[in-house]
Amino acid sequence: MPSSALTAAHPLKDVAASDSALRRFLHGLPGVDAVGLEGRAASLGTRSIKTTAKAYAIDLAISMVDLTTLEGADTPGKVRALGAKAVKPDPTDRTTPSTAAVCVYPDMVAVAKEAVAGSGVKVASVATAFPAGRAALDVKLADVRDAVAAGADEIDMVIDRGAFLSGRYVKVYDEITAVKEACGTSARLKVIFETGELSTYDNIRRASWLGMLAGADFIKTSTGKVAVNATPANTLLMLEAVRDFKAQTGIQVGVKPAGGIRTSKDAIKFLVLVNETAGEDWLDNHWFRFGASSLLNDLLMQRQKLATGRYSGPDYVTVD
Repeated sequence: MPSSALTAAHPLKDVAASDSALRRFLHGLPGVDAVGLEGRAASLGTRSIKTTAKAYAIDLAISMVDLTTLEGADTPGKVRALGAKAVKPDPTDRTTPSTAAVCVYPDMVAVAKEAVAGSGVKVASVATAFPAGRAALDVKLADVRDAVAAGADEIDMVIDRGAFLSGRYVKVYDEITAVKEACGTSARLKVIFETGELSTYDNIRRASWLGMLAGADFIKTSTGKVAVNATPANTLLMLEAVRDFKAQTGIQVGVKPAGGIRTSKDAIKFLVLVNETAGEDWLDNHWFRFGASSLLNDLLMQRQKLATGRYSGPDYVTVD
């Protein structure tokens, strides 16, 4: 597996040597054709999927879900129940794949870790003053270290959007590299841009490259806590970025759209985007995730319908 860090000899290594160098690189990226981007995303979303392919796609999507609870009212009991569902999403059908991960706040990591013990399900933790990211760096790093010490396999951090939007790119870069260092060798890092607050597609492209240059293992659209979250267009743009980054560096980076993906039909559209843009190498939960807990229930209902020919309805799946 390629390292997420650029080697000292790589020509992109010095891109972040100074604020002016980083700004020059990011603003030198090709501008985004918004009409073309949205048109391609819409076109790919119309692809029809045959029944056998649909069954495969549904199982693949289930295996890519980060089952998430990020509420102030979270309790150990709720997290344990979520962990049990992640391991066995449909207890009546043992052929149903487990989800990729459960995602919780740092104080619930130990509970989640115990709940999924012995399975392949990862424990992800949001950190760095999620979802606003408004805290001093030492506070953010303490948040990350607490989660990693409790056993988190993955850290989902939020960038300082204020710094990014005001052009302080090195500040954002340095925070990502510091968080990456705090993750150590045991936790992968997902970098959340909150694309709904970045205003333009050009900014999303710049944020994607900034995150990857700083060592992100995944780039993630959103926290799910704002009005505009994952869309086919912004996800397509990020998939193009990881494809191009790998072509230039040999380093593969994952993508996680989060928020607003609620149905199996939606999920399959996103999988088509992945296949047609980044390619088959990303059709695996090590490189693509859905941050959409409500999606899982619809995937389970559609899976049951394909197996039995009958639509079971929401009463046949647990309420998260």
